[in-house]
This record gives sequence, C-alpha cells and structure tokens, in this order.
Amino acid sequence: MKYTSEIIVDVPRTVFIEKFDNPDNMAHWQQGLLEYKMLGGTPGEEGAQMELHYKMGKRELVMVETILKRNLPDEMHTTYDAKGVHNIQHNYFEIVSPTQTRWRSESEFQFSGFFMKVMGFLMPGAFKKQSMKYLKDFKAFAEEGKTVNDS
Repeated sequence: MKYTSEIIVDVPRTVFIEKFDNPDNMAHWQQGLLEYKMLGGTPGEEGAQMELHYKMGKRELVMVETILKRNLPDEMHTTYDAKGVHNIQHNYFEIVSPTQTRWRSESEFQFSGFFMKVMGFLMPGAFKKQSMKYLKDFKAFAEEGKTVNDS
C-alpha cells in the first residue's frame, strides 16, 4: 500500500528541521511514544538505527527505525520495521515562503503474515489517518508548542 500525506507548517524551514531533527521532540508529536533508544550507528546519520516503543490503546508496539538517506534540510528517508509490517518513508521539506514549510511524506507499507495483510487490505484508511495525525500533531507542536504527551 502506497500513499502520500502533505501539510504546510507555518514556521521557517530552519525552525521546522530544528524541531523535526531532535529525537527528544518526538514525544510531543507522536502520541503513545513511551521511549526510544539507539541501537547502532551515529545518531541521526544514515545507517543509524533506533528502537521505538509505543503504547497504542491497550497494546504495546516496538519498531526499529533505520535512516536510509539524510539530506537535510531537503529530505530524509527512513524505514520502520515492526512485527508483520515494513514501512518505507520518504519525507521532503520544501520552502513555501520565508515563514512556511511544506512536509510531504510518501509512505509505503509492506505486510507479512496473514493478520497484517488482512489489516492492510481491509483498513487502509486507518494507516492514512494515523500518518496524517502525526503531520497535524507536528504542525501544532512546531507552530504553537502543543504537545500530545500526557505526562
């Protein structure tokens, strides 16, 4: 399954990247993020891997992020691997005006296992909705300092 999500954030691209590129900020715009830890490589650089722990509803999810390409401030490509799901993300950051940045996120989900293949087939909207929620929550954090973190 492939799709693209896009949003315009009302901050200069330098501010956008500063907030986006700081892993400590993830908890402010990725609801359910409990913790992250580096697994290998140089943090933030190509080849680096980070383990992410989320609580989504009553279940916990662990995924591994791998940075494939880091060409900031223009683009950053990553993969996310969790049980039954391989997610490829191509993120592009474009200057719209001196005070606006367009974030375009191209997502590709590859499913393995019967359950995840059925989920991907029956509920593609849920994946698209979650991706858009992350973009909107980042926008609120970058523009207004709003956080999704309950603690």
